[in-house]
Amino acid sequence: MNSCSSVQRRSLLAGAAALLATPGVARAQSERAGPPRVLSTTAMIGDLVREIGGDRVQAETLLGEGVDPHTYKPTRADIARLSAADAVFYNGLLLEGQMTDVFVRLARGGKPVFAVTELLAADHLLQEDDGKDDPHVWMDVTLWAKAAERIRDALARLRPADAGTFRRYHNDLARRLESLDAYVMRVIGSIPEHARVLVTAHDAFGYFSRRYGIAIEGIQGLSTQGEAGLRRIQDLVELLVSRRIPAVFVETSVNDRNVRALVEGAAARGHRVAIGGALFSDAMGAPGTYEGTYIGMMDHNATVIARALGGTAPARGMSGRLAG
Repeated sequence: MNSCSSVQRRSLLAGAAALLATPGVARAQSERAGPPRVLSTTAMIGDLVREIGGDRVQAETLLGEGVDPHTYKPTRADIARLSAADAVFYNGLLLEGQMTDVFVRLARGGKPVFAVTELLAADHLLQEDDGKDDPHVWMDVTLWAKAAERIRDALARLRPADAGTFRRYHNDLARRLESLDAYVMRVIGSIPEHARVLVTAHDAFGYFSRRYGIAIEGIQGLSTQGEAGLRRIQDLVELLVSRRIPAVFVETSVNDRNVRALVEGAAARGHRVAIGGALFSDAMGAPGTYEGTYIGMMDHNATVIARALGGTAPARGMSGRLAG
């Protein structure tokens, strides 16, 4: 657990934003030779930076394919990359819980550091019973579109001369996100009501559940740091059997042993449950692939979920680009 309090985190965000808004900082960034290096913690953030920044920024991502941001501890090389970047974007809401102290040090040293969820209204956020905010906001396309606005505005302050370009790129992205949101809503809505239950390794899909009308049952909580209890496994097996749920799902960034325990437990009760597919939760697909983009990630998830649970969705997804 990091040692930064919620008050300190708010101070960090406010201080970083004020620093970046300072004309002298913006002018120094604008006059620097070549596009600024912008380092994002997760690929979901990095993809938005690439979409909005285009060739006017050098967009890089810290955490690679299949890496779990909940448990990741930055190495010395990571800290060096963060320190060398012209600006840093991270999710916030303690998704990168092992890295918060690093962000504090960077901001105190004058580095522009931004949490892309910072401006989300409190009533947009989900909470656990202990009051912690759910950080997986990208699972609701409409909320991630708000994160894109945050990135657009931050890049504009970093490179004022390119603000108009960032707005144009953002507007194009916003239209595509609207189409994505409509697609996910449609295919998830096609799942028969009795089977509209998403069982996964951990509670990464709460925002997906709220936005798209599907119940969510995670074996673990919001973070993957804890261990799943035997009672939780037993309760989920009972749910699968009683509701005749046809499929459960593994996640690319989480060990699949607990999900497979559900399959075995249901089989022992005479109910066959399939592994419906591997979903992208805390990480996207391989760089350079369609699934390695935010739109591709969400297209994949919605398509796989709908088809495995008896809904209607094209095998190659929204625009025919999913891997066969």
